[in-house]
Amino acid sequence: MRLPIRGLPVVAAVFLLVAPGAAHAQQPVMPVIGFLGTSTAAAWAGYVAGFRQGLSEAGYVDGRNVTIEFRWAEGRSDRLSALAADLVGRRVTVVVTSTGVAAALAAKAATPTIPVVFVMGADPVEFGLVASFNRPGGNLTGVSFLLNVLVPKRLQVLHQLVPTTRAIGVLVHPNNPNAVSDTKNVEAAARALRLRTHVVTARTERDFDAAFAIVIADVLTAEHRERIVALATRNRLPVISEFRNFADSGALLTYGSSGPDAGRRAAYFVDKILKGANPAHLPVEQPTKFELVINLRAAKALGLAIPPSLRLRANHVIESVHAAQHHAAADWPLALLAPRALSGTFDARRTNRR
Repeated sequence: MRLPIRGLPVVAAVFLLVAPGAAHAQQPVMPVIGFLGTSTAAAWAGYVAGFRQGLSEAGYVDGRNVTIEFRWAEGRSDRLSALAADLVGRRVTVVVTSTGVAAALAAKAATPTIPVVFVMGADPVEFGLVASFNRPGGNLTGVSFLLNVLVPKRLQVLHQLVPTTRAIGVLVHPNNPNAVSDTKNVEAAARALRLRTHVVTARTERDFDAAFAIVIADVLTAEHRERIVALATRNRLPVISEFRNFADSGALLTYGSSGPDAGRRAAYFVDKILKGANPAHLPVEQPTKFELVINLRAAKALGLAIPPSLRLRANHVIESVHAAQHHAAADWPLALLAPRALSGTFDARRTNRR
């Protein structure tokens, strides 16, 4: 009769020891999103805003049911590996990289298991990030703008505005993984328009004064867009870019896809992954719609008349706030096509590329 009585305290003690742990294990763990940026928060404010908006639309709020850990390389690509390793050590649920191949490569090298969502202008297959667009096959997926295919179109628009241009300069940051392939694309597009190209390199901002014209998209050139536009203005060079913020900074026009929309699409992938999707089975997306932005103040300063047909095609026109000094448009020996970028309307339809 005493055995059951002696056994009760033991059973109760075991229950008290196990129950708290079991209850704790059932509590949901807040997912952590690691954000690896090549530049600074200020430079990619639009992209981050779009990313946060996309998360909000999917029901995620930073600090409430998800945590975002930001790591910014501040234009120093040599810091990306350490920053990626830091996020992996933080045991984040998913890593998101801002525009650029270097950040995606650093994330891929840091972890073979944590899902990585990239947004870039290059071909992720070419750089070994995914096996194919439709079947990524690893722990990476995301959005690829394949911005090099827009080079001929931007040159055509620039040539339409400045038909007397005889040469296009190519300002290249040699550490940019896309520099070689992008330069070849610019040269091919220029030859089709019977334009000469001049290729020069710039490793730091100090090199901008000595080297000018078409700028290959890179953290360095994007970070110092105002400096580039100021130099172009001083030398009376028309500037065309893919970055919408170049037009806001005084470039003649931009033609490309949208940074904020790219951020929203990155959030779409994060939502899918947080709900259990395997990145290996999430096809890489590409934009199919692009936006043309014209800066009339820059056009007036350069003495350029915007053809009515081109103005009608523009999605946005930046009007002059103050009357700009007018110069006679005579001969333009050189024109500047600035960094490839993110500005426009994004179509979320998946690509059929393999």
